[in-house]
Amino acid sequence: MAALLYASRAADCPYEIVLVGSNNPDAPGLALAAAEGIATFALSHKGMSRSDHDAAMDAAIRAADAHYVALAGYMRILSDAFVAGWADRMLNIHPSLLPKYPGLHTHQRAIEAGDAHGGCSVHVVTTELDGGPVLDRIMVAIVPGDTPETLAARVLIAEHQLYPRCLARWVSRARDPAWLLERVRERALAQPEADEVLSHGMQCFGIRGGKKFAYFSSDHHGDGRIALLVKISGPDEQAMLIEQDAARYFRPAYFGDGWIAIRLDPRGTAGGDTDWDAIRDWLARSWRSIAPRKLTALPDAADGF
Repeated sequence: MAALLYASRAADCPYEIVLVGSNNPDAPGLALAAAEGIATFALSHKGMSRSDHDAAMDAAIRAADAHYVALAGYMRILSDAFVAGWADRMLNIHPSLLPKYPGLHTHQRAIEAGDAHGGCSVHVVTTELDGGPVLDRIMVAIVPGDTPETLAARVLIAEHQLYPRCLARWVSRARDPAWLLERVRERALAQPEADEVLSHGMQCFGIRGGKKFAYFSSDHHGDGRIALLVKISGPDEQAMLIEQDAARYFRPAYFGDGWIAIRLDPRGTAGGDTDWDAIRDWLARSWRSIAPRKLTALPDAADGF
């Protein structure tokens, strides 16, 4: 926690810490956070059900307007509901080279197995204990005479280096045009007979040999925005969408009333989170609006059931 906190003070760090929470009111990290001017929340889990305790922790995190959760020595198994509420927005650091040695006693297990290296891993938190996607690792040599304690001390140094860097990269994804484009591409090319070309200086998705149904715009004409452009029914729908949420929707320059731009970058999304299910639906709708009958006949028939 201290490593994350002090890394956040660097001028180029993309995250800030808004709350330090613990289920142990006596945790030393709470006093350190308070001394550094960070808000704290502590609630003992004793006498509480797991779901009630997690709900209280979740409420405190959301009240602090946090967008991500970074676990740092939080030794409680989290409920499925809590994990689902922070899906893809909660990271953890683990003192082994995952998928080796999830759980406890990692250093002892590595030494007893005769491994040449221990280490640490940062992973996305899922309902599987220490089983989420691994973002990065650092290997730490196991030297002759190592004990679990001596190895743990060196791995801790590696943890302090790895975790702030991984967290910084993770929270920066929403501002990375390449990452956003890849997520759009995955959903756009899932449409039947879709292809991708460069058009008007933008990545463009259309039906092979046919019309275009989506564009990916990144600072196009210097507007400073990252957006997905999709087809809509016309000026009335365009005006309605912009009136409902002008931070998210805007009229794309040079495209007319039959298109809407949906911002993908944080300034156009609540909490910096894009609803990728909604983006998939927008792409499917836009594709269907220009697809020939031979491609839509089967989906149309399925929709009738």
